[in-house]
Amino acid sequence: MIRHLRIRNLATIEDIALEFEPGLAVLTGETGAGKSIIIDGLRLICGEKGGPDLVRSGAKEAVVEASAATAEGTEVAIQRSVGLEGPGKTYLDGVLVPLKKLKDAASELIDLYGQNDHVFLLHTENHLDYLDEFAGTRPLREETEKTAQNLRRLNRRREEWMSRAKERAGRLDVLEYQIREIEKAGLRPGEDEELRTERHILKNAEKIRTLVDEAYEIAYEGDRSISTLLARLGAVLTDLAAIDPRFREAADLPPSLNIAVGELAGNLARHRGAEFAPAERLEDIEERLSLIEGFKRKYGSEIEEIRSYLDRLKAEREDLVLIQGRLAETEREIGRSVEAYLVLADRLSAERRTAASALGALIEKEISLLGMKKARFVVDCRTRRTSPFEASAARDTGLDDVEFLIGPNPGEPVKPLRKIASGGELSRVMLALKAAGKDRASGRTMVFDEIDAGIGGQTAEAVAQRLRSLARRHQVICITHLPQIASFAAHHFRIDKRVERDRTYTFVKKLGLEDRVAEIARLMSGSRISEAGLESARQLIRRNAGL
Repeated sequence: MIRHLRIRNLATIEDIALEFEPGLAVLTGETGAGKSIIIDGLRLICGEKGGPDLVRSGAKEAVVEASAATAEGTEVAIQRSVGLEGPGKTYLDGVLVPLKKLKDAASELIDLYGQNDHVFLLHTENHLDYLDEFAGTRPLREETEKTAQNLRRLNRRREEWMSRAKERAGRLDVLEYQIREIEKAGLRPGEDEELRTERHILKNAEKIRTLVDEAYEIAYEGDRSISTLLARLGAVLTDLAAIDPRFREAADLPPSLNIAVGELAGNLARHRGAEFAPAERLEDIEERLSLIEGFKRKYGSEIEEIRSYLDRLKAEREDLVLIQGRLAETEREIGRSVEAYLVLADRLSAERRTAASALGALIEKEISLLGMKKARFVVDCRTRRTSPFEASAARDTGLDDVEFLIGPNPGEPVKPLRKIASGGELSRVMLALKAAGKDRASGRTMVFDEIDAGIGGQTAEAVAQRLRSLARRHQVICITHLPQIASFAAHHFRIDKRVERDRTYTFVKKLGLEDRVAEIARLMSGSRISEAGLESARQLIRRNAGL
């Protein structure tokens, strides 16, 4: 139940505060005074979308604050801001929370019906959703939905296997050819680099011989070779050390010098005698490299990629070889899933049919109280089940189509509500749906924005009586233009719009008895209020509100 509502900088509202009490409260005012802006504020509190167009010109943000009491009596503080830039902020009990959390919390406290919400009745999918809410079958429906989704997944897998089975023979031939071709080539990682290195050596064989001979002569042969010069250097240093002790240490040449030169000379000598591969080897290398490049163009830019591609070909071949078995296993899985789906869907259908009968009787009783005394209301729950059941027919919502049917006039068959109901009938059916089942709970706030659309006279009085009846267990807030409804209220607020210093302002005032008499007289007669009109309004309030 909403106790306090404050709205700042929302459209024409600069700053207003409303204190609500239990029972039926009505808000009235001239068209365009700002009643819908208060509903916009309540919608923001309920977590609905709000944009910068709601912010009053000259302000940076619009802010709506509310305090409400739960059915258990605890207080909840809600604050919602909408800025010119960015999504705004949402607080629950002073804690910043995501908008979804606010929406979930508000849905437990406030039930809001706007002027256009009867469009809900024009779409049959909403009829099914409402029936499931009424029947308490949401958990079973969610379980059915999961099974249906799994069934469709299996069905897609079966179709894939069947499609691949059709291509199986031709694809296997292609796979076998490619696998044999790659395996026959026997490609090794790094082989192409090795071959290019060997090709480079073979192409430069003569130059290598010349350079090896030159290096061997420098290291070992001739009077000026490194080995000869090292021997001469050792002899000279020895003679020098015999004369001058200071050169004794220098005379001891590191043995490693001679060893290194010897090893180098030996290595060069082996290369001098080595024979290069015959010319045919170069041709073989060129042919092998050409083969590898061809495979790279067909199967991958590197040998490792070609080998990975080969692994994938083998895996696909295995899939195709085993495809019949996998198709058969998928068929068995589909059979088990169909059986599970039908068990759940049949349970769901049975519970829906039971609830449909109860809901139809309840709504029929409700609309009778709202002036449609002879009208019939039927919740038509039709089960669609083919035999044999195809997996592709599995729907998330089960096997049922649900539609609300109505027969407004005695003797006429019931027909789809969405096709034949007038605006006034839609409003009353919507009120009946909002009221259905609510009497089992208490403490909610039910907001009705112009529920009186399209009605008048005795029907309006019937609607007012039902609103007052709801207000015994719930807080009911109603925006109305009808004096019949306004006269039943326990609390009456008037919305006014004034222009001050070239700015438009919306104000709210809670009316005392005399102001209320004047307001209801205005609703009855317009701007020309007579003493007779005031007396009629006073009698209407006395009779309907007991004041």
